Amino acid sequence: LFKHFAPRVKSYLVRLGTAEGLAEELAQEAMVSVWRKAPSFDASRANVSTWIFTIARNLRADHFRRVGNRASADTDELDGDAMPDDLPQPDDLLLTRQREAGVRDAIARLPAEQAHVLRLSFYEEQPHSQIAETLGLPLGTVKSRVRLAVRHLRRLLDGYEP
Repeated sequence: LFKHFAPRVKSYLVRLGTAEGLAEELAQEAMVSVWRKAPSFDASRANVSTWIFTIARNLRADHFRRVGNRASADTDELDGDAMPDDLPQPDDLLLTRQREAGVRDAIARLPAEQAHVLRLSFYEEQPHSQIAETLGLPLGTVKSRVRLAVRHLRRLLDGYEP
């Protein structure tokens, strides 16, 4: 479980704007939490990958809440307007959020079946064969939908500047 999900969770946290070292720590903490909370997992409520990524996202949010509260108390330690190196700069966060919103809007404009396989493939990082099995579709259909969705997204996002 750790070998499969830890690198994916770390990558997910980095894509959210978390510094590499912090993402590594949070991914490990998430996997420990998964181990401890395993008896509380309910497959009828969520996919295991969704459950794990939610734990990681919540740990990240908790971390930044703690750091945010502490950062205001530690402002004397900062030199002028310098930000700690492990935190993303506000303009980078804003740009990332604007890009994410643009991608979400573009995905919402895709046909439902393309958007669904795209989410399973890229956000839940499921292999095409697993998606085909889950949805009861031929593997070629899944691959075609992913390819068409990516091509459609490129057209929708071509020239997009947040």
